[in-house]
Amino acid sequence: MTDLAGGDAELITASLEEPERFAALFDRHAPAIHRYVTRRLGRDAADDVTAETFLTAFRIRARFDPARAGVRPWLYGIAAKQIGRHRREEVQALKLLARTGHDPVADSWTDAADDRLAAEAAARRLAGALARLSAGDRHVLLLFAWADLGYQEIAEALDIPVGTVRSRLNRARRKLRGATGATGATGATGAADGPLIEARIHEGDPA
Repeated sequence: MTDLAGGDAELITASLEEPERFAALFDRHAPAIHRYVTRRLGRDAADDVTAETFLTAFRIRARFDPARAGVRPWLYGIAAKQIGRHRREEVQALKLLARTGHDPVADSWTDAADDRLAAEAAARRLAGALARLSAGDRHVLLLFAWADLGYQEIAEALDIPVGTVRSRLNRARRKLRGATGATGATGATGAADGPLIEARIHEGDPA
């Protein structure tokens, strides 16, 4: 996914002379970053981590390289570093989700009681498996599944080779399949996957 029309990179460049221009970047991307952090750390930490992500981005904006994959991977990479400082809280949030099946971002995912119960059961299994992943594998998997970043964008975000992205994603997928019983090339586990992790996790390699 590319930056939105209007030029995110140009906004960063302009903000070096006119700092107030950076506010437009916040307005564009903070809601998505906040949702992502909420899913990973819960609501209590999301406000602080999102704010720190953009404060850090503002402080280091002169270092942004327009030749990178885009501003979104740059912002998600900063967010990943902030999330890394809350690793214990993330694992605790996943364990809570494993117990309750409650995804704080997907409260309204379905109105059907039977589907909701099935979704919560799937969410519990997936959350438990996520909690057992290494931090590196979890970063790659969730940037792919929840932030909708491509392989090259994840590599840019985490400053790792694309080959490492592939190997971590494949390893994480295998572990999740083992934990959830997903089968088939598309990993069709049914609609119950929706609230926690979309079928994107179980897609074939798009590249």
